[in-house]
Amino acid sequence: MSGLTPEEQALIAPIERAPILERTLEWAAINSGTTHLDGLAAMAAKLAEAFAVLPGEVRLAEPVPVEKADSEGHMRAVAHGRHLVVSVRPEAERRVILTGHMDTVYAKDHPFQTCDWLDEDTLHGPGTADMKGGLSLMLAGLAAYERGNPTLGYDVLINSDEETGSLSSSALIAQLARGKMAALTYEPALPDGSMARARPGSGNYAAIIHGKSAHAGRNPQDGRNAVVAAGDLALKLAAGRREGLSVNPARIEGGAPNNTVPDLAILHFNLRPRTPELAEVAQAMIDAAIAEVAAEHDVSIHLTGGVSRPPKPIGSETEALYGLVSQAAADLGQAMRWKDTGGVCDGNNIAACGVPVLDTMGALGGSIHSPDEFLLASSLDARARLTALVMHRLDRQGITL
Repeated sequence: MSGLTPEEQALIAPIERAPILERTLEWAAINSGTTHLDGLAAMAAKLAEAFAVLPGEVRLAEPVPVEKADSEGHMRAVAHGRHLVVSVRPEAERRVILTGHMDTVYAKDHPFQTCDWLDEDTLHGPGTADMKGGLSLMLAGLAAYERGNPTLGYDVLINSDEETGSLSSSALIAQLARGKMAALTYEPALPDGSMARARPGSGNYAAIIHGKSAHAGRNPQDGRNAVVAAGDLALKLAAGRREGLSVNPARIEGGAPNNTVPDLAILHFNLRPRTPELAEVAQAMIDAAIAEVAAEHDVSIHLTGGVSRPPKPIGSETEALYGLVSQAAADLGQAMRWKDTGGVCDGNNIAACGVPVLDTMGALGGSIHSPDEFLLASSLDARARLTALVMHRLDRQGITL
């Protein structure tokens, strides 16, 4: 750590692994799957209590109403948990935003509910890497930063719906991100310290297809088969894959008894454009495929959804932010690499506001979104030190292009 000034060494010296790990274990024991509202409420209460140690206002923001197509093709309200917001020195001229999420992919009744140790450094457990450990180390890093005569203002946003696209929090993300000099998001890094660079966009859609029912034996020619139309639409959309654009028809709902021509089907699909230009290409492709299938099968098709995560390209300001963070990591003796990824997160939404963002500041870990999820405990205090040092250097020197 020879690259650290005496002031920086004093700043990070009090950071210890044990309290960060203890908090991570406590939070990972709370099932906070996106649809488990009671679990999210319990998690939000724990977070509000913990983040109250920072010298700012802590509040819980209500989710924006969201609707989703149900299995019968009707739009239904989807309930979400509240989002935690912490505002520190809102009057400061220079401000940053730090974000994370309290929800996990593990439903209330998912069998993966407890933590255990695979070895002395590898903690196996639900949400440990993604991202209860990241939230815990973020708080430790901010608490350390606050001991160093800080002047930088910042907002912390921890939402409850990141794992399903942040539909009820995207407006809040945009509101808090605008005008910030930089953003740090606490998605997990890979076990070797690799961090996400450019990300594609992501859109989730549901095409609701209405045909016409008829008897499958007596007069099938009078029917308009919505399931066949859905299958045709899935094939046409899949054929639109190209370099920089993935298209994934994921599920078809609907149908009817075997003796009835089905008059309803719902095709759910996801697409991921690498660039804003490809997002426009994808939308044109969807529109063309829907028009063609509707005409060929004499059905009506109503499309819901859209690109909720814009593509995240890398500009000069983001390169400069990464330079600051990677130098801080090097001065701390931490390995760090930066590479493009196929995943998406709230960093996409922040980048769309014109704010440079580094979105894998969390714990090192892997096998996320699976019963094999794990984090490396040694990264908890290491990444907390990185957070404190990055905040301190953003405060003292800003971002130099």
